[in-house]
Amino acid sequence: MASSSPSLDVQLHLCGSWRSRGSSAVERALQYSVGQKIHGFTVKEVTAVPDLFLTAVKLSHDATGAQYLHAARDDSNNLFSVQFRTTPMDSTGVPHILEHTVLCGSQRFPCRDPFFKMLNRSLSTFMNAFTASDYTMYPFSTQNAKDFQNLLSVYLDAVFFPCLRELDFWQEGWRLEHENPTDSSSRLVFKGVVFNEMKGVFSDNERLYAQHLQNKLLPDHTYSVVSGGEPLAIPDLTWEQLRHFHATHYHPSNARFFTYGDLPLEQHLQQIEEEALSKFERTEPNTAVPPQTHWNKPRVDHVTCRPDALAPDPMKQNTLCMSYLLGDITDTFEAFTLSLLSSLMISGPNSPFYKALIEPEIGSDFSSSVGFDGSTRQASFTIGLQGMAEDDTETVKRIIAQTIDEIIVTGFEEEQIEALLHKIEIQMKHQSTSFGLALASYIASCWNHDGDPVQLLKISENVSRFRQCLKENPRYLQDKVQHYFKDNTHRLTLTMSPDERFLEKQAEAEEQKLQRKIQNLKDADHKDIFDKGLQLLAVQNTTQDASCLPALKVSDIEPIIPYTPVQLGTAGGVPVQYCEQPTNGMVYFRAMCNLNSLPEDLKIYVPLFCSVITKLGCGEMDYRQQAQRIELKTGGMSVSPQIIPDTDDLDLYEQGIILSSSCLERNLPDMFQLWSDIFNSPHFDDEQRLRVLVMMSAQELSNGISYSGHMYAMTRAARTLTPTADLQETFSGMDQVKFMKRIAEMTDLTSVLRKLPRIKRHLLNPENMRCAVNATPQKMSDAAGEVERFIGNIAANRKDRKPVRPIVVERALDPQAESSASRKLISEPNFKPCQMKTYFQLPFNVNFVSECVRAVPFTHADYASLCILARMMTAKFLHGEIREKGGAYGGGARMGGGGLFSFYSYRDPNSTQTLSAFRGGVEWVRAGKFTQQDIDEAKLSVFSAVDAPIAPSDKGLGRFLNGITDEIKQRYRERLFAVTDKNLTDVAGRYLGVGQQTCGVAILGPENESIRKDPSWVVK
Repeated sequence: MASSSPSLDVQLHLCGSWRSRGSSAVERALQYSVGQKIHGFTVKEVTAVPDLFLTAVKLSHDATGAQYLHAARDDSNNLFSVQFRTTPMDSTGVPHILEHTVLCGSQRFPCRDPFFKMLNRSLSTFMNAFTASDYTMYPFSTQNAKDFQNLLSVYLDAVFFPCLRELDFWQEGWRLEHENPTDSSSRLVFKGVVFNEMKGVFSDNERLYAQHLQNKLLPDHTYSVVSGGEPLAIPDLTWEQLRHFHATHYHPSNARFFTYGDLPLEQHLQQIEEEALSKFERTEPNTAVPPQTHWNKPRVDHVTCRPDALAPDPMKQNTLCMSYLLGDITDTFEAFTLSLLSSLMISGPNSPFYKALIEPEIGSDFSSSVGFDGSTRQASFTIGLQGMAEDDTETVKRIIAQTIDEIIVTGFEEEQIEALLHKIEIQMKHQSTSFGLALASYIASCWNHDGDPVQLLKISENVSRFRQCLKENPRYLQDKVQHYFKDNTHRLTLTMSPDERFLEKQAEAEEQKLQRKIQNLKDADHKDIFDKGLQLLAVQNTTQDASCLPALKVSDIEPIIPYTPVQLGTAGGVPVQYCEQPTNGMVYFRAMCNLNSLPEDLKIYVPLFCSVITKLGCGEMDYRQQAQRIELKTGGMSVSPQIIPDTDDLDLYEQGIILSSSCLERNLPDMFQLWSDIFNSPHFDDEQRLRVLVMMSAQELSNGISYSGHMYAMTRAARTLTPTADLQETFSGMDQVKFMKRIAEMTDLTSVLRKLPRIKRHLLNPENMRCAVNATPQKMSDAAGEVERFIGNIAANRKDRKPVRPIVVERALDPQAESSASRKLISEPNFKPCQMKTYFQLPFNVNFVSECVRAVPFTHADYASLCILARMMTAKFLHGEIREKGGAYGGGARMGGGGLFSFYSYRDPNSTQTLSAFRGGVEWVRAGKFTQQDIDEAKLSVFSAVDAPIAPSDKGLGRFLNGITDEIKQRYRERLFAVTDKNLTDVAGRYLGVGQQTCGVAILGPENESIRKDPSWVVK
């Protein structure tokens, strides 16, 4: 469930994959004329949008008034999306539960769960559905034309003609059921996928705060309720109410269709008209959101949340924000201006609020709700802190007011504004693979309130108009601040503080709700509940006939991968890989540096080193000047830890860091100068700056656990199985979270600061480095010259240091050539895998469960079979056990490149029961309870991931990092095609049978009595 629209930062990860045609899709679309009639639609507007290399065609449906926007672009990753304005007036979660339930079967496709089944019958690059506060959206994308038609049929039928069976409502929404459905003496409890999902969401403090903020800032209409569902209100929703909501909201007259890509528009229109729209009359949907009444004086409110066990400072767990109601988002230029203004006020160390609120270390970071929010009919701007002490409440309010006054007096420096506009220019040029999806999300809110989506796409026009306004009135932005912030009485100050009994109170309230429901039951109802529970279980246990659903065949998959040419060279003795790509005037640079000579005691500091090395200042620049320069001259510079398992041997890996940056071609020398300064003269002298960065980092890690708990569980479960996994836990597992908490608690960071130059000497060493550049053919020789100069500039850092671990294995970068360039991997032949079960007790009300098994490396003959096995077991067994029956939000199995087979569950009400489901999955495969169709579907699903589009910026990256050449990829592909039923039962027995291989288990979850008493578990 997505709850807010993307900010300017993410809204424009632009541009997709390219395909050349005789006449381009962009040109063909320009030939439509206004007033032209096509399959029941009339063309309203045809607009060239050169900024984004597309043509926008706006249409409306004659009979129903349905609105349609087509973005024609030479991108083969075509997207469809339909969105409905859904404006609930209570917190029962009706739009969210409806979004789940329409995907559970429809008139033409009456089988249960066509949505999850189509994941395995298609080569889709994306399939999902989102419930926002005021719309529900159903997008999919695929590169295959036949697949597009198949998915379009399923999606149209799902939203317009769903079955909405009562059993599906119970499974997806909520139900009263015996804890054990087959035992009528076990106690009655609430169950349901959305019920559990929202319990998970409400145990995430950031989501909780954002939800309250919106409900209280816009209290008049639909924004005052929880569209996703408030856990205690969900059980008030009836099946009849769900059906009524569908009838009134899911109608073409209340719909907006969006298509994107290079497939012909006429075919889409014809299919949509024939399969759906022709069956409807126009209605007058009463779904518009009225403007919020403007308050005449500011309001103050307070909410509570669960304590954070991993907070950097347990005494500082409060949040305080001030939120201001702004103008209507359908005024696209005003909204554009305000989102830019918001960035100038809060983004980066040069912004006034960063200086005023972050640097004095009053809190750990901005609250995650901070910034411009254009996801509601009237936008809002929020400023405030998380991780602060209650005593600082008045101080923070005072600082916010003072900072607004100062901005009105001094305004912004010209260079700050230029850096921001440069960022927009880069976002327009950078090509992502999911451009269609980004576009659909970007226009959704404005279009939802009848704003003009085409206006939103004219980005350069908005930029020019913005520059013009500044030129005509140098105080343009200051006047906006005066109007929207200083003089605005519609302001909410919302504080949040932890309550030790928060989860207890939630559980008590749920128990009271449950008891009230139970007290109202008559004897006949008790029997009814038991019977319905058995009925649902029976339906969940029957093998589904999915033959009504369309499907691609394995023969529709391309047998041979497209070849990606790369050139290998050297610059100053450093190996460089050049990959010529249509990057649209951007240059992408990466460098991998190994850390083989780094002393063991410094290893755990590597992620911290990576996150601060580009933010402490370098050369002649302090950290503020450096941040400004990076914004002004590059698309960002980052460093991250990298652990690359060998493709042939599980006890062999490459360890290091990867540097990555991008820039417009004209800024190449500046980008490399910035890297040179970081290598030659990074600053390690500002303890206060380091403290700010450490607090932010520790807070971010702590906040991320309730969102990515399954990743932490998998990382921990794997740690005792391979050397790679052990290091992964150090760099990115719970070990790292706890380490950063410890660092954040230190009163003096001088000792940490002293370690950074030591780490730098080992890591930023050209001796251990290789580089990769992706650029256009025209620019490649310039780029090569700049890399050469850069390596020359940093030559003084070159030193041949002894590796700490004695056994180093060299792998040639180019297996064909005689050259000596190689990757230096660490071998741990004496590594002894061992069993371990770890339980992390955390203040959550759901579990994250994982079990990992040591299997085989990427090039092993059985690897492909294990990949197919994981997909098949997930789709055909684990999904049913863990999500449908167990009520978890998600669960499954995956085979990883590090040679580990992992099971996981996400936001799961169960713990040890899920471990039994994992075992059950293995037994199910070993008993051969699957069909050839199941195998073929798993193959389609695996191939849709293997063949996911790769952006020009990332082509050749796999080869650069882990040495996986096109030849190795092709061999793996052929193995995937060749997997048989016998291979599957065979590998299930050989690797996953009890006692066959070493396995590890980890659970993150609430207090668990039975596990605490079990000596085989280590409880943290």
